[in-house]
Order: sequence, then C-alpha cells, then structure tokens
Amino acid sequence: MAIQLSVSARNARLDAIETTVGTSANLYIRTGSAPADCATADSGSLLATLALPSDWMAAASSGSKAKSGTWSVAASGTGTAAHFRIKDSGGSTCHIQGTVGTSGTDMIIDNTSIASGQTITVSTFTLTDANA
Repeated sequence: MAIQLSVSARNARLDAIETTVGTSANLYIRTGSAPADCATADSGSLLATLALPSDWMAAASSGSKAKSGTWSVAASGTGTAAHFRIKDSGGSTCHIQGTVGTSGTDMIIDNTSIASGQTITVSTFTLTDANA
C-alpha cells in the first residue's frame, strides 16, 4: 500500500510553501525550457517580472492551493513564454518552477507570444499535493 496523508496534512504542506517563499514573492516568466531544478541557474530570456500580491496564494483546501488576487504585469522582453520561476523577495532563491502556456501547463497565461510592453495576465495557477 502506498503512503497516504490526510487532507489536513496535505493542506499544511501546501500552506508551508507560501510561508517559506514569503509574502514578497516574485514571478519570473521566461523563454525556453526550465532548468533541471530550482537550484540550477536561470535559463532562457526574461520576459516579465511580477511582484506577487502579499497574500499570493489562497489557503489550501481539499489538498490544493490556488493563486490569490490578480497576477498581471507589462512585459519587459519579447519572445515566447515557456516556463516560470517563483523566487523570494530578493530574487535569489527559486522555490517553484514549471511550464507556462495557454492550456495544459503548470501555469496558464492569456498569451505566450509576448511583445515588450504587452500586458501578461496569469489566469490559473494551482498547487496540488500528492499522496491523496
């Protein structure tokens, strides 16, 4: 039998992620493939940097945790969005990374073909804990 966790334990793990990253987290949207892991240096070109709301994720419920507030920013670069990284307030430590696109990716944005100055809006971002 595989290990199973209660919903309360899963919710606590998810809420700990936001606590660890901090209330002044930054989202970076980049071109190209994501690095091998969060400890690896950034890859691709930077398209946008967004200072996330101070309470950037809703409280975990039923083993998942969704973005909170509006996540929108004017792009600083031009290219095709392919991955994201969420880092602490200093921008030095990556805590979360994944794919970005208009469907079927870890983070859903309104458009992946980005032009400098264009508004980028994140419509969906949800973390789901395993071991249900």
